[in-house]
Amino acid sequence: MIDEIKNYLNSKRARQLADVRNIGLYIFGVVVLAIAWSGAKTVQNNYQLQKQIDQLKQENIVLGLNNDNTALQNEFYKTNEYLDLSARQDLGLAAPGEKVLLVPKSVAMNYVDPALLKNQVSSEQPQADSRPAYVRHLEDWRDFLLGRKLFGN
Repeated sequence: MIDEIKNYLNSKRARQLADVRNIGLYIFGVVVLAIAWSGAKTVQNNYQLQKQIDQLKQENIVLGLNNDNTALQNEFYKTNEYLDLSARQDLGLAAPGEKVLLVPKSVAMNYVDPALLKNQVSSEQPQADSRPAYVRHLEDWRDFLLGRKLFGN
C-alpha cells in the first residue's frame, strides 16, 4: 500500500496536480467561491431587510389610517349633531316640540326575552362565596394584574 502511494506521488499526474501554475488556479477558485458565498449572504441580508421595510411601511399606513379615522371622529364630536345626540342619550333632553316618554321598568321588562333576564339576574346578584377571604383576594389581584377585571367588570 505504501509503495502504491509512493508510485502515485512520483507519477506524472501527481506532478501535474502539484504544479505551481495549477496551485494558482486552485487559489483563484477558492477566492471565486468566497466571493460568490459573500454575494449570496448579501442578497439574503438585503431580502430580510426589505421584508422588514415592507412590514414597517404597512404598519405606517395602518397608523396613518387610524390617525385619519381619529381626526374624523374629532370633527364629528365638534358638530351640532353629536351634541344633540349626546344630550338626548346622556341627559335625557329632547328637541323643542318633542315629548319624552318615561316607561316604568316593570313595563319595559315585559318585552325582554326571559333568557336574557336569567343571565342578567345571576350577574346582578352575586352568589355567596364560601372560599376563604385570602383566596378571593389573591384571585382578585391576579385578575386585576392580568387585566381580566378592570374597574369592577
